[in-house]
Amino acid sequence: MPDEIDALREQIDAETIESEDDAEAFRIKYLGRNQGAITELFDQISDLPPEDRPEFGKRVNALKSFAQERLDEAKARLQREEQSGGPDIDLTLPGRRNFRGSTHPLTQTMEEILRILRGLGFSTYEGPEIETDWHNFTALNFPPDHPARDMQDTFFLQDETDTSSRDAPSGDTPTVLRTHTSPGQIRIMQEDPPPIRVAVPGRVYRNEAISYKSYCLFHQVELLYVDENVTMAQLKQALYSLARALFGEDVTLRFRPSYFPFTEPSAEVDVWWEDEESDDGGQWMEILGCGMVHPNVFDSVGVDSEQYTGYAVGMGVERMAMLRHGIDDIRIFYENDVRFLDQF
Repeated sequence: MPDEIDALREQIDAETIESEDDAEAFRIKYLGRNQGAITELFDQISDLPPEDRPEFGKRVNALKSFAQERLDEAKARLQREEQSGGPDIDLTLPGRRNFRGSTHPLTQTMEEILRILRGLGFSTYEGPEIETDWHNFTALNFPPDHPARDMQDTFFLQDETDTSSRDAPSGDTPTVLRTHTSPGQIRIMQEDPPPIRVAVPGRVYRNEAISYKSYCLFHQVELLYVDENVTMAQLKQALYSLARALFGEDVTLRFRPSYFPFTEPSAEVDVWWEDEESDDGGQWMEILGCGMVHPNVFDSVGVDSEQYTGYAVGMGVERMAMLRHGIDDIRIFYENDVRFLDQF
């Protein structure tokens, strides 16, 4: 009988365990409760003469311990190999490009504009995109019959027919997707007394036909400067400083008289854009609207229009980005074409 134990020990010692499946097969073959070879040896103890049983049992227990040690060592080795080995690497393969994302060109332009404005002393304020009719129109001196209130231009979020409370700053007023960032002027002047020097960036929405030059949403940056003795000359100086930082020191601007309900006097500003294919060598391109804050706007928010003056500016970020990068179709900003975005 001892010969059988020695033979089984040699067999166990010769086993190779190279995987988890090998380890499980080893356990079943030698240590399994039903058909394990060592288990069968324990079953034979009752058939032996009483005087042989202690020695036989001792040898079988030693054999079981030996088999268990082999199994434990193999499992530990397999676990170490799994943790340290990692995936196989074929060093003959060519290198792979590490693809990186980039900031959207509109975001780049917006951040550049705000960086320049911070250098000019403007802080930043972000207002809500869903506005009341009072903040978006009435407080900004839009008459009740102004065309901008028409459904063709504005996305109303409530029944537009109820106009009973449009002229009040609180109450159940209609709400809209803001059509410009100018409502930020109203909210800032309601919250803080002058002096105020702030930029209001954000998305705005208009119910317009989509084409190469217009979209249903776009981005604006609003400027508001309110203090005693603010002048149109200060407005022009701020805009020249911004334009030179964006387009270069030799930029040429043109101020054209215009009309906005919330500024008086008002102007639109064009930048001369050189174009070799043009008969005139270039063209004037509108980049923003501006003007001195209308006294009625001050009155609507409780600012003394006899003591304070101010200027306001509304500029389109898409137009700025198109000029800087030579883009002639606004829709491409919203198509998520990787071939376009990879250039930035």
